[in-house]
Amino acid sequence: MADPTPSQLELDESTEGSQPQSRRRGLVIVVVVLLAVAAAVLYWRSTFTEDTDDAQVNGHLIQVSSRIAGQVLKVDVEENQVVKAGDVIAELDPADYKVAVENAQAALASAQANAAAANVAVPLTTINTGSNLRSADADVSGTHAGVEQAEQQLQSAQARVAQAQANATKTQADLARYKPLVEKDVISKQQYDAAVAAADAAAAALADANAGQRAAADGVRVARERETQAQAMQKYAQTGPQQVAAQSARAKAALAQVAQAQAQLDQANLNLSYTKITAPTAGIITRKSVEINQNLAPGQNLLTLVSLEGLWVTANFKETQLKHMAAGQPVEIDVDATGKTYHGKVTQIGGATGSVLSLFPPENATGNYVKVVQRVPVRIDFTDLAAEDSAHLLRPGLSVEPKVRVK
Repeated sequence: MADPTPSQLELDESTEGSQPQSRRRGLVIVVVVLLAVAAAVLYWRSTFTEDTDDAQVNGHLIQVSSRIAGQVLKVDVEENQVVKAGDVIAELDPADYKVAVENAQAALASAQANAAAANVAVPLTTINTGSNLRSADADVSGTHAGVEQAEQQLQSAQARVAQAQANATKTQADLARYKPLVEKDVISKQQYDAAVAAADAAAAALADANAGQRAAADGVRVARERETQAQAMQKYAQTGPQQVAAQSARAKAALAQVAQAQAQLDQANLNLSYTKITAPTAGIITRKSVEINQNLAPGQNLLTLVSLEGLWVTANFKETQLKHMAAGQPVEIDVDATGKTYHGKVTQIGGATGSVLSLFPPENATGNYVKVVQRVPVRIDFTDLAAEDSAHLLRPGLSVEPKVRVK
């Protein structure tokens, strides 16, 4: 067999060297394709959620203060102590407020007694005014009849006076005629004396008739005065409905005073209850500044109560992440402090960016504006915080990483 030529040897060597290179090139292409597919899948999967590390837990920080003025007798809590709703935080001196309660109770009792008396007086006033009106009507009728009777008596007295005057005139005339006759002995002395006696009797009768007329006139005047008084009493008695209405109004005013006194007693009892300052909700005591023997004023801050209930997350997402975000979308919340994952949902998307809501909002009309991606606060509420954080490990201010599922 003939030996291979040098050209054949070179061809064989080049063929053997090209085969491994082709395999390597194929593996590289396959790897690149797989990587591209994996990157595409990862990118596609990343569009399902939006996340941020600019987020924290928020909660209610309650400033506990005194509702009344007083001196602190006892402080029942310490810094960072966990309290439940209704636990006593501090106690004020209740002596002054107990006295106020006693005064309010006495004022209420007095008002209730006045109201009872005023209510009893209403039916009594109704009965009395009705009786007075009937009596006044009877008095008016009686006095009017008395006036008529007195006027009749006056007329009778005037007639007697006229009669007596006529008799007196006649007897005086007879006496004047008898006087010259007796002087001439035409008539006897006895006849003249009888005429004198008749004249004197007539004059006495006239005087008596005049006295009777004056008495009758006085009787008419007195009867008319009595009638006037009776009419005045009748007019007063006719105001009975107004008197009943006035008494009813006084009774209602007395009832209003009872309600006012009751309100003052309720306020006094409230003030007495305020001497024990209690926790409005469960939480942790922080920033405690109240001490024993300290004099407090209404509204003076005593401490800050960090509520362990009603926590939420405020996440500041970039404006470019809000395109598909909406309220109600589920959220997974990773908490750095606990290493646990919690569940929640998007509740609200802020009405403005954080920069606009800052103390010094940016002024973009200066001519040197640089576009910066803004962040918008998004509120995320926990969906089952009671079960997922039964030990109350979450605290306001903790950093979290929420992932919102937008697709």
